[in-house]
Amino acid sequence: MSFERKNLAYIVRKTDNKTGELLHILRRIEGSAIIYVRNRRRTKEITELLMNENITADFYHAGLDNAVKDIRQKRWQNGEVRVMVATNAFGMGIDKPDVRIVIHLDLPDSPEAYFQEAGRAGRDGEKAYAVILYAKSDKTTLHKRIADTFPEKEYILNVYEHLQYYYQMAMGDGFQCVREFNLEEFCRKFKYFPVPVDSALKILTQAGYLEYTDEQDNSSRIFFTIRRDELYKLHEMGKEAEALIQAILRSYTGVFTDYAYISEESLAVRTGLTRQQIYAILVTLTKRRIVDYIPHKKTPYIIYTRERMELHDVHIPISVYEDRKVRYEARIKAMEEYVTTDNICRSRMLLRYFGEKNEHSCKQCDVCLSHHADNHLSETSFEELKRQILFILNKKKLTPADIANQVETEKEDIGEVIQYLLEEGVLKIEDGMIYISK
Repeated sequence: MSFERKNLAYIVRKTDNKTGELLHILRRIEGSAIIYVRNRRRTKEITELLMNENITADFYHAGLDNAVKDIRQKRWQNGEVRVMVATNAFGMGIDKPDVRIVIHLDLPDSPEAYFQEAGRAGRDGEKAYAVILYAKSDKTTLHKRIADTFPEKEYILNVYEHLQYYYQMAMGDGFQCVREFNLEEFCRKFKYFPVPVDSALKILTQAGYLEYTDEQDNSSRIFFTIRRDELYKLHEMGKEAEALIQAILRSYTGVFTDYAYISEESLAVRTGLTRQQIYAILVTLTKRRIVDYIPHKKTPYIIYTRERMELHDVHIPISVYEDRKVRYEARIKAMEEYVTTDNICRSRMLLRYFGEKNEHSCKQCDVCLSHHADNHLSETSFEELKRQILFILNKKKLTPADIANQVETEKEDIGEVIQYLLEEGVLKIEDGMIYISK
């Protein structure tokens, strides 16, 4: 199947006021929307901005509880919420067909990522839009990602060494050890920035020295520290606390003998309390030493796949570092070209990147619309003139003057069409001779 999406208009909007442009677009184009940003903090900030402008929105990222993710996704899919503001964690399994617009406030790392995320718009076959909001500062930010994703090898080795200090791991120890890892604490202790440390640990994982897992769900746990008969003698806990305790006792067994895993979402449904109320009650009960409550948390882990090694013996292969860095740089460059080029159809640029040759322009991206606005020829006349030029060039190379002699129309119009075809890559010129690009 072709990668072409004929109902999807690709737009790059250059602006230094992204939030203002975002609001302008959402007010002009009706229907369900997805807004992609790079980090979790931005999802919440943009959601609050939209809500303050009376645009219903929710935010979504990998750090949310699974139950919260499910609720928010369902609210958006059911149309209760118009806009989902998300990191790239939002997307797998999204089958909402009537998304009218996907907006990227921050640039993705590659055309592959962009094509996939933008492609969530217009799956019902109706007209839809994929918009990138691009500021001049984005170019610097995009290139900084290379250094963040592939920090210097010396930096990576320093992170490896500091990891041993962090866990107080002796030389030769560590094989198959599993340790919880607090990225913020590690960075604070050794004066690092989180993003390159995260990348360094992923490279060490690729090199086979450890396994750095993504955040793992650790469900909430509860243990009653007093006996059941003592619990019934307690007074003045309040109706809400009593209702919660009854719900826990009915729902979970063994809570007086060991820690039991609980779901605050499930208890909220059973009691009619909010998740925040349940959390507050359980914290209060813990302070009163009635229960021991360990809230749900998401924790990454470091798993040592090899024993701790001397730094001079740690080797990061070319295939893990240099080769992958070259490919990453190429994707960054392609993304930069996509947003900065303003004379080639956006759809054709994407199709060309994926190796698909396309002889026609989409006529609906910002580049095509701009060209059409500048072109004093009617669309029918333009297409007819293009057909004639390609027909005569199909036989042999010609100079612009030769083409003008064989086509009966104004030279200015011929020049305009030739210039367009050259910019689109359909034609090439060499030593003054124009020919069809193969």
